Amino acid sequence: MTMLPPYSRIAVLGGGAWGTALAIAAVNAGADTILWAREAEVVADIVEYRENKHFLPGVTLPESLAVTGTLTKAVQADAVLLAVPAQVLGDFAWQLAPLVAAGTPLAICAKGIEKNSGKLVNEVVAEAVPQAAIAILSGPSFARDVAKGLPTAVTIAAQSDVAERLQASLGSLSFRPYASDDITGVALGGAAKNVYAIACGVVEGLGLGENARAALLARSFAELTRLGEALGAKRETLMGLSGLGDLVLTATSKSSRNFSFGVELGQGKSVAELDRPGHPLAEGVATAPALVKRARAHGTELPIAEAMADLLSGALPLGEALTRLMSRRLKAE
Repeated sequence: MTMLPPYSRIAVLGGGAWGTALAIAAVNAGADTILWAREAEVVADIVEYRENKHFLPGVTLPESLAVTGTLTKAVQADAVLLAVPAQVLGDFAWQLAPLVAAGTPLAICAKGIEKNSGKLVNEVVAEAVPQAAIAILSGPSFARDVAKGLPTAVTIAAQSDVAERLQASLGSLSFRPYASDDITGVALGGAAKNVYAIACGVVEGLGLGENARAALLARSFAELTRLGEALGAKRETLMGLSGLGDLVLTATSKSSRNFSFGVELGQGKSVAELDRPGHPLAEGVATAPALVKRARAHGTELPIAEAMADLLSGALPLGEALTRLMSRRLKAE
């Protein structure tokens, strides 16, 4: 375990299920924690009922967890966890920039690639808040399991002293962070796995069998590894919690929004049908074209991700996606 002291005051920005779960984890680790939520009704419910009825119903929040809707109040902390969705992270980071003191750790807890630019989440935040110490937290972790105190292990990537202090700040008997200095690898693993989880869900929805899903999962990991190497990520990172571990969880569990989305897609529902009020699109929908764009910029071929991007955009009919992949030229593994 690290010998560096924990950060005393932790701010979690984002009152969704994941932000709320991380706030609970920080409190359980002994940190003085404040949760910021954009939605006034979320703040009101937590104050009155000690429950986030909108995003994490049925979970009682610790009495010591503070909550606010005022961003300037929330960021008066020693370290900040950013738990806002990846596709709004850029705009939020620019809003946050004037409020962040130099050297403050900003730990990104979102998973994705910015849709228009193809930038990883760490690149988006570093551009907006260059004075901060950028970190990223990712791994196989469903919010409800974390909130309930079920055993969870994640990776925190940052410069070594920041990563170790964040470990000390969040680590407990039920929440075990591992430290890394490979920010790129952790960011990529968290983003790409959502695309491949949708693909595995499509295989399930089409009823193609366990053999097909296992093959797709293995080849998806091969694609992730190729792109990671092109971006300078470490192979051991991609083999770890934030790469292979997160991919396996997200691509095999019905609790995964991305896998479940893929299942419904495979059963014949359209993206438009699944994009309905109260049923937000899975993260992998926006990530798929961005992942392909980033890979092409680095001369890396991602046939599965490309097929998913085309399927999700409507350019590739559902029945032709498998044909495209299975008719590719035979080659060595």
